[in-house]
Amino acid sequence: MTRLRTCLAGLALLLTAGCSGSAGSSSASQAPSTHDRPPAATDDPTSAAPSPRTTPSTSPSASAPGAHGPSAKPSARSTTVTSLEAGFPNARTTGPRSALKPHSTGNMSIKTDGTAIKGWDITGSLDIYADNVTVIDSKITSTNWWGVNLRPGFKGLRILHTTITAVPGKGPDNGGVDYAVSNMGASSIEVGWCNISVFGNALSMGQGNIHDNYVHDLVPFRNAGGEWQHTDAVISGGGSSGQLIIRHNTLLNPVDVNRGASASVGLFADTGHVSNTVVDNNLLAGGAYALYGGGDGATGITVTNNVFSTRYHRNSGVYGSVTAWNAGSGNVWRGNRYADGTPVTPEPSG
Repeated sequence: MTRLRTCLAGLALLLTAGCSGSAGSSSASQAPSTHDRPPAATDDPTSAAPSPRTTPSTSPSASAPGAHGPSAKPSARSTTVTSLEAGFPNARTTGPRSALKPHSTGNMSIKTDGTAIKGWDITGSLDIYADNVTVIDSKITSTNWWGVNLRPGFKGLRILHTTITAVPGKGPDNGGVDYAVSNMGASSIEVGWCNISVFGNALSMGQGNIHDNYVHDLVPFRNAGGEWQHTDAVISGGGSSGQLIIRHNTLLNPVDVNRGASASVGLFADTGHVSNTVVDNNLLAGGAYALYGGGDGATGITVTNNVFSTRYHRNSGVYGSVTAWNAGSGNVWRGNRYADGTPVTPEPSG
């Protein structure tokens, strides 16, 4: 509920100032060899957004308590796409690089170590109970509440050059949470050059290497209780002993705040303090705040050289670009700017 309280407080400040912000086991070909990274795009990216969590189906209240909100003075920045947004991942630099073969797998469990899935067009989801599984140059259209899920006790998952999307409204409700990729294991996973859409919480993990992905067009939905799920392009619940690297991704959350929008990158202390996290050279846009920075107790957080786009909101997020930033404990904030080049300076958490 930390995010809800923060959002509520942000709205309170805005109202006070009188202003508003805008199966079984399967194995395909042999495991792929090391691949070359595709060249960066030279044009603007395409525009369009684990433990269960829910969001009350109410609008933020001005009277609710919370932490620091954004500046009460509205910004003159326009909600446009600028040249600083060029070169970030988009639909042409992500997803499969070769022709696909349809596989109506349904919701498939993988239980053989070293399984490689390459060139598959899957209707269903992948539940991983094995080490060192690779999914590459494939497409997953899920009818489940996850696209790819690494179970506890397993490691080495790599998902590369793959499109992961879903059929809205299909699959079990799971209390109002869904994930394109979920790392429930105790080791790092790699997700790179993937095109990800629809899922409300697209990339969910406390540790891993998330790079060169295009996350967009998140779709909110109400759970069985009528509440909106939170939406985050990347979400971490804290408490992990490993490192989380979020580098050179396009992370867009266009969802309306009254329908559950939370963040572009959400570092939340839901299951423990956030630590050992790198957020570097990403394009961020949308959410209540574009970035939740871990809050009090967060340590070893490095946020550098990110572009906070104003394509949806004049301050990148509805209430501001960043909140819950702990300026001490070895945390680093450097080189972050809005898409017009204006530096982004966070307020301290509190």
